Order: sequence, then C-alpha cells, then structure tokens
Amino acid sequence: MYEQVSHAALNQILDELKPEIKKVELRFFYSRLGANFYAIYSLFDKLYGNRKDFYPQLKNLVEVMARNYIARPQTYKKKDQAREADHNWFLHQRWVGMALYANGFAEDLDDLENHIPYFTELGVNLIHILPILTCPVGKSDGGYAVSDFRLVDPRMGSNESLQRIVDSLHQRKALIALDVVVNHTSDEHAWAVKASQGEEQYQDYYYTFDNRDIPDMFEQSMPEVFPETDAGNFTWNKLMQKWVMTVFHSYQWDLNYSNPRVFTEMLDIMFFWVNRGIDILRLDAVAFLWKKLGTACQNEKEAHLILQLFKDCCQVVAPGVLFIAEAIVAPTEIIKYFGEDAVAAKECEIAYNATFMALLWDSVATKNAKLLKQGLKNLPNKLERATWLNYLRCHDDIGFGFEDQDIAAVGYDPRGHRRFLMDYFTGEFPESLACGKPFGRNEKTGDARISGSLASLVGLEKSLEAGDEKLSEQCLRHIILLHSLIMSFGGIPLLYYGDELGVLNDYSYLGDEQKLPDSRWIHRPKIDWRIAQRRRIKNSVEQSIFEALQRMIHLRRETNAFADFNNRELLDLSNECCFGFVRYNDQNPVEKVIVVVNFSAVPQYLDLQELALSARMDPAGLQDLWTDRPPVVMADNLVLGGFQFYWLARR
Repeated sequence: MYEQVSHAALNQILDELKPEIKKVELRFFYSRLGANFYAIYSLFDKLYGNRKDFYPQLKNLVEVMARNYIARPQTYKKKDQAREADHNWFLHQRWVGMALYANGFAEDLDDLENHIPYFTELGVNLIHILPILTCPVGKSDGGYAVSDFRLVDPRMGSNESLQRIVDSLHQRKALIALDVVVNHTSDEHAWAVKASQGEEQYQDYYYTFDNRDIPDMFEQSMPEVFPETDAGNFTWNKLMQKWVMTVFHSYQWDLNYSNPRVFTEMLDIMFFWVNRGIDILRLDAVAFLWKKLGTACQNEKEAHLILQLFKDCCQVVAPGVLFIAEAIVAPTEIIKYFGEDAVAAKECEIAYNATFMALLWDSVATKNAKLLKQGLKNLPNKLERATWLNYLRCHDDIGFGFEDQDIAAVGYDPRGHRRFLMDYFTGEFPESLACGKPFGRNEKTGDARISGSLASLVGLEKSLEAGDEKLSEQCLRHIILLHSLIMSFGGIPLLYYGDELGVLNDYSYLGDEQKLPDSRWIHRPKIDWRIAQRRRIKNSVEQSIFEALQRMIHLRRETNAFADFNNRELLDLSNECCFGFVRYNDQNPVEKVIVVVNFSAVPQYLDLQELALSARMDPAGLQDLWTDRPPVVMADNLVLGGFQFYWLARR
C-alpha cells in the first residue's frame, strides 16, 4: 500500500543507507520492503511513535533487514521464492513433526546427526529441536534461560554441528524448527551483566525499578507462573541495587519491548538463525511480551503488534520462514496469535492446539467425549492460511484450563472435576492406572498441572509392572487411538520423542538436586537406543506403537482430505463415549473421510442412520483405511471395540 508519510520516510532512509548496502543488488528486498513498509511503519509508529529517537530507530530497523537480506545464502533465497509461489505449502498433509531434546533423544547434536535416518524410517519430516543455545549450568529452565542467543551450548555441540543437521534434513526435504526465547534472557546474558554493572542503556533492556512502589502495583494484577519455586514477579538484584521483573524464574529477566532497541536486537537474532537454514522459529512465551500496569501482563494488544512487526520484517528478508506461537492460553485468546481480521496469518502461521490436547486428556480420564465435544464447539476456526500443531505430549506440563461454563454445561462441577483430573492422573483415583506427578501446585488456589510420559499417564507403566498382558494390550490400543486423532484432526501432528516407542516415566531426575524441584523432568527421557532396537522385535511394545505410527503417517500422506484448509466438521453423536468428525478434500468435497473413535475400554455402537445424517454421507460400502477392511456393522449399527477408531472412506 502506498502512503505518503511512510514512503517519504522510506525514501529518506534508502538515501541514507551505508555505501556497502547500496552497492549490493537488492531487487527482491526492495520490492518486498516497498510492499510491506506501510505496515512496518504503522506498527513501529504505534509502538514507538512517541519517542524522540523514532526516526533513527526506524532507520536502524531497515538497515538490520538490509544487512540480513544481503547475508542470506542464495539457496535459501530461492527456497523463499518457491514458497511464495506455493504459499499454502505448509498446509499440505505431508508434514509430520517431532519435538525432542538433542541430549535426550541422543547424546548431543553430533550424535543426533547419526540418528537422522530414524526420522525417515518413521516418516517424520519436521524436527523441532528443543532449546540448545548457551545457558547457565543449574539455572537454565530446561534451556529457556539463554545467556547467548547466537551460540549453541558447548554441552550440546557447536554451531557447525547444528549446521550439518540442518543440511542433512534439507537433503531429505525435511524441515527444522528452533526456539527463540523472545520474552526474557538469563541473568548471565551480556545485556543483563552490563545492566547489573550499572549501564543505563542495558538497564532499559529490562524492567528495573529502584524500589517496590511500581512492582507492588504490578503484583496486584499479575498471576504467578511458578508459585512453588518462584513466587512473585520481581527479584532484587544486589549488584544493580534494583528490582527486576522476573515473571518465570528469578534468573530469567523479562525483556522490555517498549524499548525499540530490544525489538531490533531480537529481530536480528531471528535473522541470524533463519540465515543458517532454520525453516520454522518457535517464539517462546509470546503472550507475555508486553507489560502494562493494572493487567495480567498477558495477551496485551501490544504483544500482538510486536508479533505482527516481527512477521512483516521477516516477510521482507526471509518470507519462506514460519513462526510458531508458543501461547498456551484460552481458545478465544490463542486464535488471536494467528492475527485477527485477516485471511493469511499476519502474526504466526502455526500455534499449539493446547485446547485440543487438554480436552483429549480429559477424555482419557472420563472415558467419554462430553467435554471434548463441548470444548471444541468454542474453538474458533483458524485463518485460511494458518495451521495448528496437534499434540498429545510436549516437554511442558499438562494444564486443564477448560472454561468453567463448558465443564458445567456437560454436568460437572468445575472445581470438583479439576480435582478429579488431578487425582486421576496422579494415580490417587481408585480406578486410575496413571502414574503422573503434580507440577506447579498453587497452595493459594489449589490448582496444579500434570507431568508424566504419555505411556505412563495412559496406564502402560502399571500394566507392565503387573505383568497383565491383556491390560497392556488395552493401553497400547489407547495410545494408538490418541495418535490417530492428532494425525487426522486437521493441522500438523507433532509427536514427542519417546512416545513412538512407548517410553515410560524417567524417575532419574529424583536423584539430581538441580532437577528435583521440577517434576517435568519425568517426561524428558534419555532414549536408550538398545531398547529402541526393540521396534524391530515382533509383538514388542516398541514395535506395536512404532509400526502403527509408520502406517498412520503413510496413510495420512495419501489422504488429501487430511490437508488443513478448514475442511473439518464435527459429528453430532448421541453415544457419549464416542467422538467423530468428517474431513473432506477442499478441491473435491465429495472425497470424505469419517473419523470415529471409542474412548471407552468397553465396546460401543453408533446408529448408522444417525451417522449418515450427521456426516451427510451414506456409510454403506465404506472401507476403514486403517485396517483396509469394512467396518464391523451389526443390525444397522456401527460397532467399535474398546479404544478402537475408524478412518472410513470410499475406496
């Protein structure tokens, strides 16, 4: 869009660019900058227009973009152009992801490189390596307290070893995602060290205060993230003699995005990694980016403006790169991180479907789909050019942030139901097989979240300990059923390392003083590759799950209806134990897949006429893609065994 004020500023900036920038051929850069500059200027003005240094900061922003475009390798520039031409490339059903720790899945990055063929064997082609940047020993928050944003932690490997992994994945036409922690730094980061030493420029990179007056005002409305270990949101720094905002942990200093230097510094860091071949940036803790008195300091409008500005700037330099929003918030809020009032995502193209994940765990405990169906009614449709990450387990805890009105709507008492879920997944409920641990228990509110591996939360750990083969087989069916949903629901399925092998809780963290306070380490395992070889042993736990996922991934890729173009409709089923939806091919709506699952261990049935009316499709003559056989039908009813699912389609 052409607008006189912004483009007059752009013309002046371009005239003043340094000679080493001007002499480079920048055709694509200038065309993208011109197309995006009105939006960039407007966002920068909304955030920083009241500052006296507005123009020099805007000029600095343009120079940072220009320098990084010049530094971008030609291979990646060509990839950008190809993705611009096929702008829906990431919505296709061919993508399946896995999140992993480099020193959990393998010994380090060098060892991880040796295991890349494993991803190909399974069918995974999007690898999210959890934090690997330099962080302090003992004060790392699992890698999210970064002390150097441009350097791989020597304990993990080196920048060179990461580059070899990037190149190897790209040769296999796979993608790589990397974390950039945009909300905070370690207190050992160079900026924090300089701030502690009294440099005012770097004190302005954070929220620092001489006394408790303003921090106490913030505390009146800000919740506590880790009340068990880090109560409050501010920490006294003795060296600096100031209070500093530390929302997560006392050693993680929140960045001050009301300072444009912070924005440009972090943008430059993003470009550093995308210019080394990173395809997807996972932006950590984006809900917390803007702090405002009298609010919870989460999901503020300005946080969205910052993300929009990050995205617009990235569209100029590296338009083929995607953003993941790490925002585990309510459904009505999470949808905003795609960008409101748009068709294409103008903030992040990908977001975690935390609502779906939490609702699936409710169905694990209740053995019915009542709350799942109710909760998904309130999950707004995503933008056309955006997608979900659908997952069952991740490196973090599981929270039960359902809306109270939804819980009440299906006949449960909200407080009592959350208490039931806590008891169920910690194994305190009499009929539970789960082996979870509480995390983040808030004694003031009674709230807590859950830690534990997928297999142990579903009951496989207890069934194996009991030597109960029938019960173990039931747990395996349950694990496979849950994966069938994230593979077919619509979005990018994201596996968590170890789940493909049925890895159980790792209790070794109990013997580590640094990890002991954080129960999440129970589901951050060290893969034993001798045990992983059991995936080739017939009828082993490892083979049962691994081969099931191999087959699912293969079927998913062959099924056009599993692409993500808002092409899903929930089924209205009267059997509360069952859940279902229809997926259809966006290019050919007649091509449909009916997905139905039974969350109960007991066989269930669905009335075929009811199913036909809800799916608007005659179920006669359908074939189950999963078993490659017709479904079981008895007296005009579709029969599902315990923890069984169907992917029904016409061959």
